[in-house]
Amino acid sequence: MKSRIFMYLFIFSVLLIIFQYMNSKGIIDKYEKDIKKFKSKIADLESEQTDLNDKIYDLSFFNIEGDEEAITYFEDQGFNYDVLLPKIKDGLLEMNVYKGIDHPIIPYVSMTDSKIMIDRIKVLNHKWLLTNFTDGKHWGELFINYEVNESGAIDYKLTDYFLYPIN
Repeated sequence: MKSRIFMYLFIFSVLLIIFQYMNSKGIIDKYEKDIKKFKSKIADLESEQTDLNDKIYDLSFFNIEGDEEAITYFEDQGFNYDVLLPKIKDGLLEMNVYKGIDHPIIPYVSMTDSKIMIDRIKVLNHKWLLTNFTDGKHWGELFINYEVNESGAIDYKLTDYFLYPIN
């Protein structure tokens, strides 16, 4: 009788070990599959990050914040770049407050009930900037020369402009 009990316990133990082995093998296989999937995803994200860094570098090329010569030009003139850059942008945005229908620098009149206004400004270097303008329906872009005189006043001169056609 004792030998039968030991035999049944042995068979039960072997079945239990086989069950645990198969269960653990399934879990380990699932984990390995997940690890491969995540490694692939990480490689894709690292590649995407590299591509985005390259785009950031390309986009920052024509930007005053990445142009040491332009910043040095202002510092040589005795201006603090960190104070001057917002002043340049604010000077253009202040032109959005105007009376009548003629904007001080935009050569177009609004063709809707709202005023035509400058939206975005990108300072390219120590002499040029680009702006975007709209009246809500029509929009375009301006290329503006600017100059900072000795007293710190900023003079803007419209160089070129474009109004996009409506389809």
